[in-house]
Amino acid sequence: MGDLPGWRQVYVEDFSQDAALGSFPGPAYEGRWTGYEGFPDTSEAGLYSNTRVVSVQDGVMDLHLRTENGQPLVAAPIPLVHGRWGGQLYGRFEVRFRADPVHGYKTAWLLWPDSDDWAEGEIDFPEGPLSAEMYAANLLVGSPGVFDVKTDGLATFDEWHVATIEWTPDAVTFLLDGEEVGRSTSSPSTPMHWVLQTETDHGTPPADEEGHVEIDWVTVYEMG
Repeated sequence: MGDLPGWRQVYVEDFSQDAALGSFPGPAYEGRWTGYEGFPDTSEAGLYSNTRVVSVQDGVMDLHLRTENGQPLVAAPIPLVHGRWGGQLYGRFEVRFRADPVHGYKTAWLLWPDSDDWAEGEIDFPEGPLSAEMYAANLLVGSPGVFDVKTDGLATFDEWHVATIEWTPDAVTFLLDGEEVGRSTSSPSTPMHWVLQTETDHGTPPADEEGHVEIDWVTVYEMG
């Protein structure tokens, strides 16, 4: 990893230090990672809890999705790209990942406005049920919830993939394993932060469903 033509690398994480379940981020990742903790996910069925879901072992971040005492547990790890809360204006965001085909759970890994104003845009990739195929989506700036581009049926989650978002003043481009799979010219123009939002899929999953989302590395670039 390192700088690319037109892009300057500002963050890289390859999970070289272990962190047991219940200790993340802990000393190894404090100041580099944070996440949602103790409140419901989008469907209000899952409970975000890095401390009960996230661990690091053998160079991989592991999100152990499951139900405990009737409560589905999910996580939304957030890389602190500049060592603090908050995002950046434009960039390249890349992650290598895989997941078990767990029914009732999904990814919605996204760039979200620092202002928390949905009208400023939303960029999603990869998104989709872990038991099905992922897609990429860019929502129309100024029209919350309206897709400008949505590219369905890209790949299943059970193999390793690299998902890339390239966000410039002129376009949002999606790449899967280095190949362009979608592009939008409705480009947000305010700072956004990256959230690896992993949640229940529109309701309560079966209580006996459990599995893992694995993240091998993440990296972030600025234009330059």
